[in-house]
Amino acid sequence: MDMLIDGDWTGASDGGEDAILNPANDDRIASVPRATEADVARAVAAAQRGKRAMATLPAWRRYEILEAVARRIEANQQELGRLLCRENGKRIGETTSEVGVAARIFRGYAEEAKRVFGRSLPLDSIPGRERSLAVTMRQPLGVVAAIVPFNYPVELWSHKVAGGVAAGNAVITKTPEDCPLAVIAISRYLEEAGLPRGAHQVLTGGRDVGEALVRAEGVDMIAMTGSTAAGKRILEVAAQTLKKVHLELGGNDATIVCGDADIEETAAALVAGRFTSGNGQICCAVKRVLVERPLYAPLLEAVAALTAQLKLGDPMDPATDVGPLINRRGAERVEAQVRQAVTDGAIIVSGGKRHDNFFEPTILTGVVPGTPAFADETFGPVLPLIPYDDFEQALALANDSPFGLQAAIFTRDLSRVMRAYQALDVGTVVVNHTTAIRVETLPFGGNKASGNGREGIHDTLHEMSKEKTLLLHEVFGAA
Repeated sequence: MDMLIDGDWTGASDGGEDAILNPANDDRIASVPRATEADVARAVAAAQRGKRAMATLPAWRRYEILEAVARRIEANQQELGRLLCRENGKRIGETTSEVGVAARIFRGYAEEAKRVFGRSLPLDSIPGRERSLAVTMRQPLGVVAAIVPFNYPVELWSHKVAGGVAAGNAVITKTPEDCPLAVIAISRYLEEAGLPRGAHQVLTGGRDVGEALVRAEGVDMIAMTGSTAAGKRILEVAAQTLKKVHLELGGNDATIVCGDADIEETAAALVAGRFTSGNGQICCAVKRVLVERPLYAPLLEAVAALTAQLKLGDPMDPATDVGPLINRRGAERVEAQVRQAVTDGAIIVSGGKRHDNFFEPTILTGVVPGTPAFADETFGPVLPLIPYDDFEQALALANDSPFGLQAAIFTRDLSRVMRAYQALDVGTVVVNHTTAIRVETLPFGGNKASGNGREGIHDTLHEMSKEKTLLLHEVFGAA
């Protein structure tokens, strides 16, 4: 597959390529160009022309283009789901569902493109300004660079590219290095739907491509989902050009299980939220479970029983529950984290072994605050259960992390729900459901090391546009 620069599907300027491998068996699926700095410079130059064309593209036309893409995605959902499964390793049911979510996202932004509203601001609260009026409008930022992660590439890219186009920007997509193919395939739909030349471009390659976009003078915003370390580097480099940066980063989401929670329902939610969603590779996955002590033993038993039934295997097989991690490095990293947890006193209740790119669903006990297994993000199917005695202690433990993406609470007690909502330093508190949930119409994002800003239909349009004010001096007649 080629990348897209200035309306042409092309290889890298130096002919360099990267192999795309199926993480389930390391078979070669395809090859893609490895973009050079010259390729990035050419894309940024083309985006300047693209942003001028987008600035004149009316909202109704942006709606038509995005709606057309949504229909194409729906028509090809099964094929795209299979392609994403092969390159990404998530279960075929998950990847097919992700493609369906992407269609909804494109359609949602298509509708919101027609509702980019300004404001009217009477000024009679200011002495001497009683006869004046101000109005505002929102305008495109210009060029948005979308840096996309590997775990849910189609869904997360859809927010960035559809949001950028809906707001009237030109967008340059930097695809995930391990799994760019489905994003490239859908990018062709954007071209065929009639986007102006240079309004959307696709660059494939490694971190150097992303860093070149962050450095580039002609890029007005970076929208990135990825690791906290990468986010910090982006902020550092982007400061040199004062470009806007929107980051959705890692998480170490805590789930608080109160003594009145339903054991079976809670256990099923924990297994789904940690093991069978994304093979554990989700920023908002269940990563720490804090259980009120009387419920600890029976909940641990229920979770272990469900985990023992999970099938680890080929993600193309509908009977598979957990597929591979994205690559060998990812699996080895999780293996090392579990090994360190055991060194620090944790006990492996089940799982704990790596098989090539696969890692067994793993339950840990004996994880204590102050250790990496408690504080750091583990990007794989590892679930620590930790008892607590006092609800305020549970809230403090949940907040005892550099991250603040999402948290969950299982209880029938509304007062505890509201106390958690008040006290937890996170972007979203989920009640009686796994944290591994994202609804495209809601603002998604976190606090602390989990990023800045919020992403979601409506919110992203504001992030990817700028407000301009018109002050009309003494336009009203004298009373």
